[in-house]
Amino acid sequence: MKPEANSYLFQDGVIVMQSINLTDHFLIAMPGLEDSFFARTLTYICEHSERGALGLVVNRPTDLSVENLLLQLGMFPKGTASSNLPVLLGGPVQIDSGFVLHEPVGSWKFTLSSNESIGLTSSADILQAVADCEGPKRMLIALGYSGWAAGQLEQELAQNAWLTVPAESQILFELSSEERLPAAMKLLGIDFCNLSSEVGHA
Repeated sequence: MKPEANSYLFQDGVIVMQSINLTDHFLIAMPGLEDSFFARTLTYICEHSERGALGLVVNRPTDLSVENLLLQLGMFPKGTASSNLPVLLGGPVQIDSGFVLHEPVGSWKFTLSSNESIGLTSSADILQAVADCEGPKRMLIALGYSGWAAGQLEQELAQNAWLTVPAESQILFELSSEERLPAAMKLLGIDFCNLSSEVGHA
């Protein structure tokens, strides 16, 4: 069982502590979120514990294709199945490093498992496998990741910066970057265009 984090919420002027674990959840940026990087983003939380949280923004494509990324790394793609996929900007941390969110988890050198089927890998062996057409069945490749210190995400939730909803793999791996945020909103029964900055998190 994954360790739970503490969420501090305000109810009737009193701080109430709740235990939550947002691993394998989507974070949907509220319209009132002033952070320029995370505005209108959908983030997949790969790990959340009392130590903090780690995730990837999954709806901010770059101009870099997977093929060009592999070539820059000295890896020569043997096929075109994944070559035309856009590389995502996963977050403002370690933007020079590549991270692969994939299904199934597999057995790579450095992998963080979000659930029984989805993993986040940061080792080069998975990129070489992608170049050799031996990579995961479904995947996203990102530069950088998003990170929160202990208690930081809980504080942002209390400030209504995010909506949260359990993630669905088909949104991650079967939809385009542009389609992911509206699809995640539909899980909550909300149209993003009608979302008010006054709405609290789910």
